[in-house]
Amino acid sequence: MSSSSSLQIADDQKGYDLDLFCVPRHYEKDLDKVIIPHGLIMDRTERLARDIVRDMGGHHIVALCVLKGGYKFFADLLDYIKTLNQNSDRSVPLTVDFIRVKSYCNDKSTDVVKVIGGDELCSLSDKDIVETGRTMQTLLSLLSESRPKMVKVVSLLVKRTPRSSGYRPDYIGFEVPDTFLVGYALDYNEYFRDLSHICILNDEAKEKYKV
Repeated sequence: MSSSSSLQIADDQKGYDLDLFCVPRHYEKDLDKVIIPHGLIMDRTERLARDIVRDMGGHHIVALCVLKGGYKFFADLLDYIKTLNQNSDRSVPLTVDFIRVKSYCNDKSTDVVKVIGGDELCSLSDKDIVETGRTMQTLLSLLSESRPKMVKVVSLLVKRTPRSSGYRPDYIGFEVPDTFLVGYALDYNEYFRDLSHICILNDEAKEKYKV
């Protein structure tokens, strides 16, 4: 399987009823469906970790977490890499760093990309949610100034959208429809980060939590 392979969530995938899963009661009226259950996220993340360890060989990885939406995926991915390091004949040296990228106002991606933080940018595996691709391309341009030996981008989600710049990360968890998703640390104006599953937000909630 190539490193750019992904699990496809079809455009006509309507998701799963909320009452089939454990969803915080305070969010029940804000969500339409569960589109990616937590267990499926974890299984896919474990496979990505295996692919990364296989491909990176003995290279020292500086794993750069893109905050805030990437923190859960980042932590779980590193836990799986750590387990592989402890339980196999092959392991990769690993250090971590953090950076914040902001490009959203409510549910709309803007043309203004703000980048905050990031100290050790030598050789890294990168975490992000890639939608139009413009945010990641801005970040990659910044990273190139530090002359890393290698840059690999790992994204849990990539959206199929006509707004895409055509950029695709090196490792992809899921390719998803062009709809606004929350949960598993993905937020809408800082809400829904505490939701375990990735869900479709309804229109009423967009108005309720709008800034």
